[in-house]
Amino acid sequence: MTDDQHLFAAAQPVPHPTAAERTAAGRTARKRLPRSAHAGWTPPADRPDPVALVLGQEETRVADLLPIRHERMLASPFAFYRGAAIVMASDLATRPNSGLTVQLCGDAHVANFGGFLAPDRTTVFDVNDFDETHPGPFEWDVMRLAASLVLAAQAIGCPPDRCREIAARSVASYRRAMTEFAAMRTLDVWYARLDAEGVMARAEGEVTRGETKRFQQNLQRSSGKDNLKALAKLTETVDGEVRFRSDPPLVTPLRDLAHLLAPDEDPVGWIHQNLRSYRTTLPDDRRHLLEQFRLVDAARKVVGVGSVGTRCWIVLMLGRDDTDPLVLQIKEARASVLEPYTHRSRFANHGQRVVQGQRLLQASSDVMLGWMRTKSLEGADTDFYVRQLWDGKFSVDLEHARPGPLAVNGELCGWMLARGHARSGDRIAIAAYLGSSDVFDRAITDFAEDYARQAVVDHAAFARALGVATP
Repeated sequence: MTDDQHLFAAAQPVPHPTAAERTAAGRTARKRLPRSAHAGWTPPADRPDPVALVLGQEETRVADLLPIRHERMLASPFAFYRGAAIVMASDLATRPNSGLTVQLCGDAHVANFGGFLAPDRTTVFDVNDFDETHPGPFEWDVMRLAASLVLAAQAIGCPPDRCREIAARSVASYRRAMTEFAAMRTLDVWYARLDAEGVMARAEGEVTRGETKRFQQNLQRSSGKDNLKALAKLTETVDGEVRFRSDPPLVTPLRDLAHLLAPDEDPVGWIHQNLRSYRTTLPDDRRHLLEQFRLVDAARKVVGVGSVGTRCWIVLMLGRDDTDPLVLQIKEARASVLEPYTHRSRFANHGQRVVQGQRLLQASSDVMLGWMRTKSLEGADTDFYVRQLWDGKFSVDLEHARPGPLAVNGELCGWMLARGHARSGDRIAIAAYLGSSDVFDRAITDFAEDYARQAVVDHAAFARALGVATP
């Protein structure tokens, strides 16, 4: 669709069905696809090779970083699952769906939820990864979350019945939350958010006093994980100038990659030129804020699991003096893995797709969110989105979690996912589809158990393809 067509579409009247009509739409969807039909997973005979799908993503990535991606994905079936959103997107597309569309996270595994500092500097908890965000059937996100919880529970040694319980509690939390959101006023849904106090209230009686204390300590540490922390951890002062510390391949300053630029190209000037298009995507007040900082240095940084090999930069800017930093992350945005199985993104720039999806799903978003398109070092036109590097990010230690806290975390993730879907989709229709019984919960949990087994098989196949033995 062209920009002119978008403007024309935006000028059309917006339909406003009644609550009764929206409820009827949900019940009609249930007749079309019963909730119990979501249960189970058996790979079809013509299922695309999951290893080929994963490795196919690497053809245009930074080749010397791919061994890091492989190492991280080989760590466990859960790690493989985290990095293989493309495989699950392909698999979900073979199944009938509810037809109830929301803005999907697109990669809603449990490790993609966490805390961060909202603009008012309160730590809030929400979905925090939107690389794959795209419109699609609401249940795809729920299925990915539930299967991830089974795998995370398996990774810490939970028996099968406990793994199932943890996943089921998350799905039930999603269903109950959607019912609550369906009954709320629209603005109240929009303003709803989960802060640290809310997390503790929901965890009451489920975690020990020691676990509560550790949570509070981790929360305090994360609130200090800000621009000043990035300055202290990632930079050094040489000849009176602050610059990024070289730690290849995880952090490689642009000055060490200058040989990839044109002979007369100044590295900092190259980044400065590229940031100009990002600047235009910010609201006027944020643009004014950005302009109070001067560009100092840039570096390539390895991030994530499945994202490794995509182009990611960190940029150091200084304001009043050398103790007044702003550290931005500029991350490559590619087409969502969901796009081939749904429809083409309405955004010409995939950085804009990520940013707009994030703003729609999150209750509070980074004030520096924006996007840009520029030439990569390899000379190709590349889309990016921009945000602050850390800004108080808080993540749950899934590798050392106990079953109780993991179950609580899964319930919180279910609530956060429902809130995002309630903002972006028809919460009344979805609530009517889900109903008040646990039919949907049991069906999704059945699927999650089966699909977790599939992830174990796919992880082993990936290891064999790379010539690595698995336990």
